[in-house]
Amino acid sequence: MNTTTFHTDLLIIGAGPTGLAAAQLALEHGYEVDLVDDNFQSGGQIWRGGAQTQHDKRAQLLAKMLAQSSRLRCHFQSKVVHLNGSINQFSAVLDHVQNTTSTSSRIMAKRVIIATGARELLLPFPGWTLPGVTGAGGLQALAKSGYPVKGKRVVVAGTGPLLLAVAASLVERGAIVTHIVEQTSFSKLKRFAFKLFATPSKLWQALGLAWKLRQQQYWSTAFVLEALGGKRLERVVIQHAGERKTIECDFLACGFGLVPNLELAAGIGCKFDTTKLPEESFMRSPLTLSPRLESSIAGVFCAGETTGVGGVDLALVEGRLAASSAVLSLKQAQTDNTAPNETEAQQQLANTIVEAKADRNKWQTFASNLESTFALREELTQLCRDDTIVCRCEDVRFQELKIHPDWRSAKLHTRCGMGPCQGRVCGTANRLLFGWERDLGRMPLSASPIESLLAIVESKEVTSNQEIT
Repeated sequence: MNTTTFHTDLLIIGAGPTGLAAAQLALEHGYEVDLVDDNFQSGGQIWRGGAQTQHDKRAQLLAKMLAQSSRLRCHFQSKVVHLNGSINQFSAVLDHVQNTTSTSSRIMAKRVIIATGARELLLPFPGWTLPGVTGAGGLQALAKSGYPVKGKRVVVAGTGPLLLAVAASLVERGAIVTHIVEQTSFSKLKRFAFKLFATPSKLWQALGLAWKLRQQQYWSTAFVLEALGGKRLERVVIQHAGERKTIECDFLACGFGLVPNLELAAGIGCKFDTTKLPEESFMRSPLTLSPRLESSIAGVFCAGETTGVGGVDLALVEGRLAASSAVLSLKQAQTDNTAPNETEAQQQLANTIVEAKADRNKWQTFASNLESTFALREELTQLCRDDTIVCRCEDVRFQELKIHPDWRSAKLHTRCGMGPCQGRVCGTANRLLFGWERDLGRMPLSASPIESLLAIVESKEVTSNQEIT
């Protein structure tokens, strides 16, 4: 076996806005950075298609700066399947999805930032497994990657500002977005719009989307009851204003917000506290973090939508905050940290941390408004029929699940959550349907080739016998 090993100061997992902002700050202070992402380029879900291709000037500047750095190694199309160790000697084993010469490698790092972002919340309803029914973000990603939607009739449904962004993106590519179906009430939307005056950039963004979508029908207090069709989707039934309405369409792009990706943080053993979270909260994260975003494991920082869903501005701020904290920690651990230039650098980092904390508070208020406005309505828990598939990986239906008292019992008796996605989709759905909490993550995080499993064994031996120098 020939597993390549890299040594670095800072390992950043996730190349979305958070990871890019964190990498920028660490590079500015002269540290080596390794950046890992399972996509083939940077940007994450928010800047999908590559940071360098975005209209957002911040994305272009980050992409340009990172492309010119000689101290940055990017590992795209690579997944972290195992992470362990302690401060100054973390070891991550990577699977390389498309590498023909090696299937795995190992990164030894002094500090780690987990910025694994969020994923779309999908909820089951009759017909949601029909071809033509997709996640809202999923169809947007497909269209951005070249999937043809021109001339196709699309209904965008679910909840949250993502629906508007998806609809605008599809319209730009020639799709006929006939309806935007929002489950939140009109009165809540009005209050949310008024609060946007506290964040002018978000207000202008909303106005821009509203202008682009001025010809599309926008229904509030409305939600999908079922999707109908033969071999693929033909029409959807919507509950709107107390009536059932049927809409002919080719695609239904349906998303109910975002939930943090916590599997890696859980797998390495970061502490969680679910007691302070409301039961209906899906956007918040139960991670226990210090004000500087350090987890319960010294040297492991979590940032961006891993710590709670709040949009690109909060993600960028948290990237800077986590990287400032990690770099300051590295500097304080150096033997010669009393030199005048080092003292000045540490003071600069301390100032950056103070500013980032203030910005974070501002954008967390915006995130709280998002959560309260777009909280899921009770009716969405009543959509499944007995024969509705809940776990798509293992074809487990609602009637097979409802007889079980908890997630573990359902999993053991039906294989729910034991397919390729390991409960990432049905686990959250079952939390809404039955109130079950699923076990979040363990190592290795996904099915891995033998080469990677052997690298995991070696990484444990290394971290138990050797400190990175």
